[in-house]
Amino acid sequence: MTWLDWLALTRDKLADTLIFLGPYLAAALPFVAWCAWWLGAVNWRKCWPALARGAWVPVLLLAVVAVMVWARLQATDYPLLGLTVPNGWWQAGGVAGLVAVALFCGWLQGYYGWTPPEISVEPAPHAHGHGHHHGHH
Repeated sequence: MTWLDWLALTRDKLADTLIFLGPYLAAALPFVAWCAWWLGAVNWRKCWPALARGAWVPVLLLAVVAVMVWARLQATDYPLLGLTVPNGWWQAGGVAGLVAVALFCGWLQGYYGWTPPEISVEPAPHAHGHGHHHGHH
């Protein structure tokens, strides 16, 4: 077997593996993006106190609205381990799971002491010491 034969065989095996794993990787991508957002874009040192002061209420309302919309858009029962989970309840479990993962990411960020960098979205203040005079004293 030459190295070109080995390279072709490796390419074929890699392609077969990607074809097999492709649907699973595509299904995992939104979850990975969700975790990346809550770990890398949210400053949980500021978020925890805001939630404690009452920001949990809009989060809860948003979650309830998400459940209601999802239950209307995908109005089906969900078969789970031989049981049937009624419409609305399995969507509530999914949304609660996503909220729990977000909160876990916040705990993880605090546990490891990592905080994303601060990015200022405010424009820079205008400095007046730029060398020319406007005639006002």
